Amino acid sequence: MALRKIRLELARCREFPEGNPRHGYEFVAALDREGQFDPIEWKANRSKCTVRRFWTGPDENGRLIHSHGNRWAFSYVPDEEEDDESLFRFEHHVFKPGEYISIKEHDGELRTFRVASVE
Repeated sequence: MALRKIRLELARCREFPEGNPRHGYEFVAALDREGQFDPIEWKANRSKCTVRRFWTGPDENGRLIHSHGNRWAFSYVPDEEEDDESLFRFEHHVFKPGEYISIKEHDGELRTFRVASVE
C-alpha cells in the first residue's frame, strides 16, 4: 500500500464543454495496487491525506475525512460539516488516469472530475 497524490480536473459540463484543467483537486490518499482506495491504510495515515482545491479565487486546503453514515468527503474546516464536499461512491472508484469521479461541492452542485494523474 502506498500514499498517492491524485489530481482531478473538471470534466466536460455545461459551463466548460471541453472540461477545465484549472478547476479541480489534488489530494493524497492510500491506494492499493489496483488503484482503489484503502481505508485501513488511510486510518493509519489520515493526517497525511490532505486536499487542495484549486478554482477561481484562492486555493482551499483541507483533509480527506470519513464521517457518519460511511461518507467520505473533503473537509476544509475541522469539526464543521457545512464546508464538506461529499465524494460519490469514493470507496468503489479506481483512481487511474482517465477515470471519473463525482463530487458534491459545498455550493450543492454535483460535478464530475477526470483523474488527470496519479503519482
